[in-house]
Formats: sequence, C-alpha cells, structure tokens
Amino acid sequence: MKCDIISLENKKVGDIDLAETVFGLEPRADILHRMVNWQLAKRQAGTHKTKGRSEITGTGAKPFKQKGTGSARQGSKKVPHMRGGGKAFGPVVRDHGFKLQKKVRRLALKTALSSKLNSGDLVILDNAAFESGKTADLAKKVQALGWKSALVIDGNEVNNGFALAARNIIGLDVLPQQGANVYDILRREKLVLTKEAAEKLVERLK
Repeated sequence: MKCDIISLENKKVGDIDLAETVFGLEPRADILHRMVNWQLAKRQAGTHKTKGRSEITGTGAKPFKQKGTGSARQGSKKVPHMRGGGKAFGPVVRDHGFKLQKKVRRLALKTALSSKLNSGDLVILDNAAFESGKTADLAKKVQALGWKSALVIDGNEVNNGFALAARNIIGLDVLPQQGANVYDILRREKLVLTKEAAEKLVERLK
C-alpha cells in the first residue's frame, strides 16, 4: 500500500510502499488490550511493603498473666490485633509482571501500526534531522503540521538536534525504532515514522 512521504516543511517529497503484512492487519482491540496491560504491569515497581509480626521489633514476653485479669489471653504484643503489632496479610515486595508470548507481542505491534494507518493518523517523514536544536524553531514546524499529540519514531538512532528541540514540546515524544511499543503508539494521536524507521519496522516484523 502506497503512502506519501513528507518533509518537516509539510511538502510531499515521495512515496513509500508499506507492507500489507505489517500495516494492513484488521483491528484487534483484545490483542492491544493484552499488550498494554503487559507493558503497564512490567512498569510497576512492586516495592510496597509492610512488616509482619515476625519483623516487628519488640519483646517476646507475654504481656500479662494468663488468668485473673478479665481480659482475653494474649501471648505477644506483636500480633496484628494489638497496637504496634505487625500487619496481617500486608503487601510484600513482588514482581507484577506476567508472561506474554512473543508472537502476541509482535502481533500487537503490527496491529497498533495498522490501526494508525487505518485511522489516517500515520505520517511518513523523510527524515527527522534538525540541526539547530532550538525548541522554538521546531515548535513552529510542529504547529504548522498540526501535530498536537504525536510520537516520532526515527531509525536506529534519533537525530541529536531533533531530540534536543523536541524534549520541551508538550505532546511530542521521540523514540528510536528499537523502542517502538504499543503503549506509546496508542497514547499519542499521531504516529510519525521516518522513512528509515518504517523500513526497519517492516524488516523487524515481516
């Protein structure tokens, strides 16, 4: 399928033939949902922790005698139901991640790319070179292009000037093609691929 290639000046400079096997898939909300859940679960720190009764600092002595006090018998001050005691069944340090098959992850990325093309939100850029590195200059070009929320994916390396200029523009993210992922693609309205990025992604996913 043919797609126009534009420059940062919003002029057509050519076209590219995108592979049907990567950019022509039917939308699969279930696959995208599984992938986003997998990505967000892996990002969770899992460092929340409370102390159990065995971790509380305190005496192990019996708080008061067994009989004659009128109170319920107690064997320790570190039990959960006593003030200052440990937490019963509290959270522990753990990994929230879970396994997701590699073929499902590949399918999800191809589905995300296809959904952007189907909705008309895929833009192919000739290159993301911007040597001045000035945010104000790039912001004017982005505004002229109408990119209010966009993810720009470059080739193996992001142009340093473009990365410097883009990092203070709200709603504009920049990634190398190795970092292309479903969550970041879906969270932005526009997906902007450089010609090199599109070719590398087809090579990687075909």
